[in-house]
Amino acid sequence: MKTSVFTPLVLVVCAFALAACANTVRGVGKDVKDTGRAVQQTIE
Repeated sequence: MKTSVFTPLVLVVCAFALAACANTVRGVGKDVKDTGRAVQQTIE
């Protein structure tokens, strides 16, 4: 009986954790892209 109460809570927590990870990965990708542009401009 208790597991049926905790299951939706666990699913919501997992969804928020995955959303946070997606934002972090997206931010890292943007930082790497910006760094590449800066290096390219410095070389030119």
